Amino acid sequence: MYVFYFQILIFENEMKYKRILLKLSGEALMGDKQTVLDAARLEQYAQEIKKVAKEGVQIGIVIGGGNIFRGDNAAEIGIEKVQGDYMGMMATLINGMALQGALEKAGLYTRLLSGIHIDKVCEPFIRRRAIRHLEKGRIVIFGAGIGNPYFTTDSAASLRAIEIGADVVLKGTRVDGVYTADPEKDKTATRFSTLSFKEVFKHNFKVMDMTAFTLCQENNLPIIVFDMNKEGNLHKLVKGEDIGTYISSEVAAYMADQVADLL
Repeated sequence: MYVFYFQILIFENEMKYKRILLKLSGEALMGDKQTVLDAARLEQYAQEIKKVAKEGVQIGIVIGGGNIFRGDNAAEIGIEKVQGDYMGMMATLINGMALQGALEKAGLYTRLLSGIHIDKVCEPFIRRRAIRHLEKGRIVIFGAGIGNPYFTTDSAASLRAIEIGADVVLKGTRVDGVYTADPEKDKTATRFSTLSFKEVFKHNFKVMDMTAFTLCQENNLPIIVFDMNKEGNLHKLVKGEDIGTYISSEVAAYMADQVADLL
């Protein structure tokens, strides 16, 4: 018993971040087949998360619902904004349950917490309970946004990260960071390794919505944008390797000149 405990302490000391909030898009769960939920993508994410969990890192996850329904699309089908946003929240819970199933199939303990009270399938979000789950080594999935319309899952990710005392928000995308232009359209686009919050605002880089981004800035919570689909990226990032684009208030002043040169 004592040997095992000592090994866990060694693993934890090797990791740069002890508690993380991982933000995933609902569209990411569609995988390459572009189905609503792709089993291979769910398994892939579960294995990537498992690598980090085995190191003793505490993991919270917020996932979007865009593969099923986006609240912003409600007007297109004649549904008013508030109703559409609640429908979007329900979609995030479906995705949360799907990811929960994949994680538990991989042998991890999980809890799904909801911003809306739905006690038949998940627990209500209670901050102290969420933190206790994390301390016990459970993966905590936060569903239904913050439980209110007009707020995106980006905002939910920032808020939940602050509430649980996460070290960083990791925004997993299909692109390996923030670029000077859309790298899928402009082959000359250059990736930033670091950015300040100020430069993101100044140049209107699309990282998160402004509410979410401002929450992180005001609470000195760094954001890392990275490619979640590349095998091993999540583990390398949490270990401290230079993966993706690191955004914080602490980035050195020379960043302004570097950004200006690239643009």
